Amino acid sequence: MGGRSAQKFPKGGSFRPKLVGCRPNAPHLRKSDCFSKRVRFPTFSSRRPMQTVLTIAGFDPSSGAGVTADLMVFAAHGLFGTACITALTVQSTVGVRSTHPVSGEIVAETLECLDADIPPAGIKIGMLASRDTTFRICEYIDRLDVIHSVRSGRARVPVVLDPVLKSSSGRELLDPAGVTMLRERLLLLVDWMTPNLDELAVLSGESVVYRGDVPGACRALQAQAGVRPDGGRVGVFATGGHLDPPDDFLLTPTGEEFWLPGERVATGSTHGTGCALSSAFLSRLVLGDAPHEAALAAKAYVAGALRNAVGIGAGQGPMNHLWKFHKVMDL
Repeated sequence: MGGRSAQKFPKGGSFRPKLVGCRPNAPHLRKSDCFSKRVRFPTFSSRRPMQTVLTIAGFDPSSGAGVTADLMVFAAHGLFGTACITALTVQSTVGVRSTHPVSGEIVAETLECLDADIPPAGIKIGMLASRDTTFRICEYIDRLDVIHSVRSGRARVPVVLDPVLKSSSGRELLDPAGVTMLRERLLLLVDWMTPNLDELAVLSGESVVYRGDVPGACRALQAQAGVRPDGGRVGVFATGGHLDPPDDFLLTPTGEEFWLPGERVATGSTHGTGCALSSAFLSRLVLGDAPHEAALAAKAYVAGALRNAVGIGAGQGPMNHLWKFHKVMDL
């Protein structure tokens, strides 16, 4: 139109990772990481079908966290996202007014419906809301290995649990019976957990105040979860946003331990940082990264989202989850 030829895209196109060099000033990465590693960014291609990832979490109408934020994180990594809502919340950037759990029956029906048509290559679990919902999710994941091994012969899909126990304003987001169900059953079914320090203390039963407390609490949580039927153990990616400096700690399922250096980003748009980190970490695992590489890339993504936040709302605003796309559009 207007004398310009239309841009042609390949039919049935999808996103595929493209390797690009990591800049020395990439946020949250040391120079040694930048010169020794390469970070993949999505580009359009028809060579590989787009992979689907599922988020099971609450609905935040301000889109700072919950399923809407998860879907943006997945899109930023070239993945197609589906969602199962566990609770409706009434909230804005100012705070949470109320929470309304979705019935366990609807959650179970949603998961069954999605899995029958769009089986996920990875699953992120956030807000659980109630014991009933937690139980239904456990049942779903328990069946998942058998379902997918029959369909495709693949190994289990990665499941990342972000154990959301309280809102940033202090409101309880999971009832005590739900916490017990999480600790006694769900922990045994997931591959990774991404607790903050408060959640790590609650779930491990250990005091977590100082940097030196973190490794032992992560080991205690891993031991508490036990060994899955397939012989695997849960990995722990503990976020240290309240530490100084705000370094994170990674304990892999095989027992490897890494401190991941961080730096504090000066911004008021910090709502949903833990949510975005766990979703980015899952995305990198689905794209084929090893755990340590996935954790570093997830931290770099969140740092970029914080640095490029535009300031939305009167309270603790959301990050810019789509900052990668905005950077490309500005070129």
